[in-house]
Amino acid sequence: MDQAVLGRTGLSVTKLGYGAMEIRGPRVWSGKPVSDADSERILNAVLDAGINFIDTSYDYGRSEELIGRFIGHRRSEFILATKCGCTLVDCGDHDETPHVWTRDNLLHNIDTSLRRMKTDYIDVLQLHGPTVQQAEEGRLVDVMKEIQATGKVRWIGISSYVPHLPAYIGWNDFDTFQIPYSALEREHEQLITHAAATGAGVIIRGGVGQGEPGIGRGSAERWAAWERAKLDELLEEGEQRTGFLLRFTLSHPHMATTIVGTKNPAHLMDNIRHAAKGPLPQEVYEEAKRRLDAIGQTALSM
Repeated sequence: MDQAVLGRTGLSVTKLGYGAMEIRGPRVWSGKPVSDADSERILNAVLDAGINFIDTSYDYGRSEELIGRFIGHRRSEFILATKCGCTLVDCGDHDETPHVWTRDNLLHNIDTSLRRMKTDYIDVLQLHGPTVQQAEEGRLVDVMKEIQATGKVRWIGISSYVPHLPAYIGWNDFDTFQIPYSALEREHEQLITHAAATGAGVIIRGGVGQGEPGIGRGSAERWAAWERAKLDELLEEGEQRTGFLLRFTLSHPHMATTIVGTKNPAHLMDNIRHAAKGPLPQEVYEEAKRRLDAIGQTALSM
């Protein structure tokens, strides 16, 4: 499986990573039920396939617990990223996930995440989407560096988006950035390049448009751009739309890894097969961007 260096961390990560939000369970964000057996099967299948980067979060329901239970004993085989600033609040039939941007909560998050995942260190701890004002008022970078100094965390990052991302890139404090990007969500295309230029590693989320409507979590409105741009005309014979999307994401020259989630081993194998084909041919990548530009599905100018 193709690998890339995750920026200044020096970590060698598979370009196809695994997003463990899909095993969060039904209590958070209308997640689908997932049995312990299915969780054990998919997590081990991820590692058995050679994927070495797993991304989760404190507020992804049971995700961290299941990682610890079923692959904690294989900790040396994967690079582990999680997120902080989160809470899980029991509201009876579901959990709410408000963020609390305080030192005490971040310290609680890291200790709880380590316990859940049966590990004594996290490779990458990421702030989970604060505004710039929240980050400044909570002195969150200072808290992250305090945690890093204990050895519980090797590198610090942030999961963010516009309008906050440009400021965070300018701070030059984060070792990684997690950024949304796909052919159907190109707003951050240039910001990925700017983030990488600082020496940070770039983790892409949403790299397959969250799947087609009715199959995955992708929105019909977003996928309508596919039809308007006539991207079906660019598919290779027998190629799936999500396979093309994944290869489009892999074609960005400054991404290191893209986290794609599933709880279905067959879908995992599809993702691996698509990723194994590598980036799109350069002329196809450029034509796809030209068509998307023509319908207004374009990158923000920086």
